[in-house]
Amino acid sequence: MKRLIIILFLSTFLSSCNQIIGCPDGAIEWVDLLKINDVTYQHQFEEASDEPLSTQIEKGEPVGKVTYKMADNACSDHKMRNGDAAYLEKGTTVYAVRGYPSSFMVVANDKVYVADQKKDAKTIGDIYPIKDLVKDIHVESTDDGRRIHTFSPEAKEKFLNEWLLLAVTDHMEMYKEKAFEGNRIFLGIELKNGISFRELYWSDTNAFHRGAYGNKKIQEVINQELAFIK
Repeated sequence: MKRLIIILFLSTFLSSCNQIIGCPDGAIEWVDLLKINDVTYQHQFEEASDEPLSTQIEKGEPVGKVTYKMADNACSDHKMRNGDAAYLEKGTTVYAVRGYPSSFMVVANDKVYVADQKKDAKTIGDIYPIKDLVKDIHVESTDDGRRIHTFSPEAKEKFLNEWLLLAVTDHMEMYKEKAFEGNRIFLGIELKNGISFRELYWSDTNAFHRGAYGNKKIQEVINQELAFIK
């Protein structure tokens, strides 16, 4: 679980960090990223790579191809370009997922990738156009990732109404402001097609790892739901 936390958090700094001297270096543990059409996607699920796709996932039209595999080839300070992927082989076709915007979700090599960063995004909703696509929101254990509470339908709607409108903030500025310190909460966003992705939230600073500060209503909704956890 510690490794998963590190992977999720460091994905936002890959373009600016140079943590390993030497190039290329097979010891680099890349986050499973993919960049197509100026959107960086992340596969953040723990299932085995040979696990079949959910029956609810249908491939749509091709949206691009992998042109460069970073693992074993790129330096640790490599800046991703369109067509780059951490582990997908060169030539891998990337497809849209039926029913979901390709700017939010794609599938490649039978793995689903969810948007992580998007050029010129102004709000969380620009990265995650999911207003009517969310089934549930869960509070997950920071120890083992299991779901320990599910938001009420009313709380889910209130949270999404506020969260998707939050302004995207520069990660490095938030880091300098110590936004990513203190009590951390895992929020699992479960979509209607069965795919889930995780958002990290720091309650002491009202900050989200995607790169945004929450508002008072966000705090109230989260605190209200946390109160149900014994």
